[in-house]
Amino acid sequence: MTAALDGLARQRAAWRAGAGRVLAGTVVLTTVALLPWLSGSDAALTVLRARSGEQDPTPDALAAVREQLGLADGPLVLLTGWLGGLPRGDAGNSWVSGEPVLPQVTAALGVSLTLLSGTLLVTLAVAGLVCFRTVLLGSRRRLRHDRAGTGAAVLASLPKFLLASVLATACGVWLGWFPSSGWDGPASMVLPSLALGLPSGAMIGGLLDQSLPAAFSEAWARTWHAAGFPPGHTARHALHRALPGVLPQFVPTVVGLLGGAVAVEKIFNIPGLGRLVLDAAVSQDLPLLQTGTLAIILIGTAAGLLVRALRLALLGPALRDGGLPALGRPALPRRRSLRYVAGVCAVALVVLVVAGMLRDPLNVDTTARLLPPSFAHPLGTDSLGRDMVARLGHGALRTAVAALVVTAVSVLTGVALGLLPRAGAGLTDVAATLPAVLAGLLVTGVTGPSTGGAVLAVCLVGWSPYAAQTSALLEQERASGHIAAAVSMGAGRRHLLRRHLLPALVPALLRNALLRFPTAVLVLASLGFLGLGQQPPAPEWGRLLSENQAYAEIAPWTVLGPAAALTVLAVLATTVVRADGRMRLAGR
Repeated sequence: MTAALDGLARQRAAWRAGAGRVLAGTVVLTTVALLPWLSGSDAALTVLRARSGEQDPTPDALAAVREQLGLADGPLVLLTGWLGGLPRGDAGNSWVSGEPVLPQVTAALGVSLTLLSGTLLVTLAVAGLVCFRTVLLGSRRRLRHDRAGTGAAVLASLPKFLLASVLATACGVWLGWFPSSGWDGPASMVLPSLALGLPSGAMIGGLLDQSLPAAFSEAWARTWHAAGFPPGHTARHALHRALPGVLPQFVPTVVGLLGGAVAVEKIFNIPGLGRLVLDAAVSQDLPLLQTGTLAIILIGTAAGLLVRALRLALLGPALRDGGLPALGRPALPRRRSLRYVAGVCAVALVVLVVAGMLRDPLNVDTTARLLPPSFAHPLGTDSLGRDMVARLGHGALRTAVAALVVTAVSVLTGVALGLLPRAGAGLTDVAATLPAVLAGLLVTGVTGPSTGGAVLAVCLVGWSPYAAQTSALLEQERASGHIAAAVSMGAGRRHLLRRHLLPALVPALLRNALLRFPTAVLVLASLGFLGLGQQPPAPEWGRLLSENQAYAEIAPWTVLGPAAALTVLAVLATTVVRADGRMRLAGR
């Protein structure tokens, strides 16, 4: 009887999750269908200019375009007509080129999936290298505070488009090892996979590296070590114990690259799905945009289901063998070097801000364009002769505040939906794969380009990693033995949440938020670069990277300064909570 009830409950949960995915996908596709009307611009004019920039947009020409596209019928008729053709394999024709949409999306999807496979291999390799030392020492009971945390934070904070530019210039143009442009054979995917996989692998590896010491400090690991079990056997089970809480991060971190690697695809001239969707959104090519968005949603949902099945397969046996306690942060030996690193980073940022605030960030001097670092300009000047120290110092507060708002809102939203699985069932899988660029286009269609619109766009999709992590850790905690013991002793929901669940969730979520803090800065920068966020000439770190990217080869200081400032901020964020070598919550 109990087994039947459990099966019925699981079936209802699966139906709720499926309904949530369908509802979320429907909302996204409906919003995309409304883009020409939400933007407030003339879709016929946009399409006409995309077809030919030289054609005179006369009233007769615009009227002919509207009649040809059926804009007078309204978005509902266009959406239902597009949906009705999908079962027949007909996704319509492109509004710009007039070619069938489905072959274009299929070709771009094949390119993106191939690039994704290479990115996944790099991600796994880098993640393994980041946590290798912890696995090696933990299996031999020589646990020390992690040394890879700072290095992983630096690597995770590297801007993907900046890393792509460096790899394309150094390994593609100067050394000629791999193609620096185009998509022709396996060699073409090496550099883009490295540019996308190195930061992603550092983030995944950093999260896993922070969870492993707790697994090695649990009672079963100590018992196995005392009993003489081989270190490799203990290491495999420790990975088995720590992986379920980290696996959900693969969906937003790796699969999200299907639609989010626009900058890298542009640098390497790769005809991927993300670039196709972005170009369709800019030109308001509705059939192409809808079909590309649907492909991203379907791939993301399938990947989310696969990751969830793998996580449950790992979670069950790992927690049934003895009822392991909560996976918390162990008390590790203190390392003063982390305090020194945090102190040096804090001092460097303070000096940069103070020095920059004493200078004018908007002063244009065309006679001082692209000057190298000197006593007058310690970090050189940009293409308009503006002092880089001034622009970095004035942009520090704007950059940090916007990224903090995005991170805080995303964490709170993700935790709320993760703690309420019925409300967030299926929504996370869809939101995890939606590019922030696409969300930015939809938001600015209503609000117009602004910093607030960019922040809102990132928040709309930025909560999914935290919701996935909260749900995974919550399920892991509920399956552990100490929760069952507390329930058997009469503990209520509030007591379980306050004394058991939140103390287990908060440290892992905080580490994830700190690792993703630089990512929030870069996503905001990419929106500003596309004209959807912070508008020039206001200084902002990520935007400085974007607008100076073209001068990286002839004037590298224009990008090294913002990149170094961003890296220092990321290292400070990740080391400040590790300075004591442990994280403990009051009352646990």
